[in-house]
Amino acid sequence: MKGVTILGATGTIGVNTLDVIARHPDKFSVVALTAHSQVERLATQCEKFRPRFAVMVQEDAAQQLQKRLHHSCPDVQVLSGEAGLKQVAADTATDYVMAAIVGAAGLTPTLAAARAGKRILLANKEALVMSGQLFMDEVRQHGAQLLPIDSEHNAIFQCLPADYHTKADRSGIKRFLLTGSGGPFRTLPVEQLTAVTPEQAIAHPNWNMGKKISVDSASMMNKGLEVIEACWLFDITVEQIEIVIHPQSIIHSMVEYADGSVMAQLGQPDMRTPIAYALAWPERIESGVKPLNMYDIAKLEFTRPDMSRYPCLQLAQQAAQHGGTATTILNAANEIAVEEFLNYKIGFTDIARTVEHALSQCSAIEASSLQVILDADQHARWVAREFIHAQSRRRGVN
Repeated sequence: MKGVTILGATGTIGVNTLDVIARHPDKFSVVALTAHSQVERLATQCEKFRPRFAVMVQEDAAQQLQKRLHHSCPDVQVLSGEAGLKQVAADTATDYVMAAIVGAAGLTPTLAAARAGKRILLANKEALVMSGQLFMDEVRQHGAQLLPIDSEHNAIFQCLPADYHTKADRSGIKRFLLTGSGGPFRTLPVEQLTAVTPEQAIAHPNWNMGKKISVDSASMMNKGLEVIEACWLFDITVEQIEIVIHPQSIIHSMVEYADGSVMAQLGQPDMRTPIAYALAWPERIESGVKPLNMYDIAKLEFTRPDMSRYPCLQLAQQAAQHGGTATTILNAANEIAVEEFLNYKIGFTDIARTVEHALSQCSAIEASSLQVILDADQHARWVAREFIHAQSRRRGVN
């Protein structure tokens, strides 16, 4: 029986993780569930799965949860804040940590899990985007296991040799083919992107995801972040990764070998597949995902990404090549821009403009410590906000 802590239990990844766990009560138990502010949803999960701990990031939400669980789950210990997240991530009863907090907020508790030597099921790509070298050093130093949950990285992991621990060329690998659907605006004329709404941006054609990740998918910043993550996960360079637009989201990624072989992982666009794979690895367990019917698919399409349509992808690739805190700056500015877009403060194409401005104004340096990374993150957020406010004032004047 393995104890599982879920950081971000009320989000899409957290809900799907609980669905897989519920199918295997003989294999997994829930140690802790965490959420930002969704008290009722977390309370319902606690009542069903009876964890030892429940954590709310917001203090007032934790107080509400404590009152809510007073009679139904009196044995659940309610914690709050970043300290609570770090505590449950490192708790001795926790074997596996599902790191599913969206954005930079997931970095420190995921680092705590690494320092405690846990198996980390990494859905929070920002942990590697912000602090790749630091994070990987902690994983190695403390004997943690790092298994990717993003469908693309999980697919690559499944296509690699079982003993893959070194550079790609030493394993006979020529390149990594990272697939992406192209999002909801794949065929929309580029000149019409300025007018798209948040409602249109979050309507992903294949995947059921949170709002922020859905917007990142629409801009393909999500794919750019995945490029950065792949570089750290598999010890490769940006030049070894090729992005492939694949609208059906059936092939989740591929690995091309020197002998001409291309290994691909296929499956339904359902996150329970990579979640189940990482929970049970190296074994495989039932996930609840509908079987793939090749006759129903009939046709698979592949095209190259148009960088005029996806400037965020190009910015991410450039940040990855630059290294250091450039990727931290990229991620921070994007988080601010997406938030402002979802709040109807800026347009969709302003996301890339904001990120580009932050990268040009913030000096990237070596990511030598966690404090350096956090300082770069905060400065980039300030620069992004100031740029957005300046643009708003200018439009107001005109």
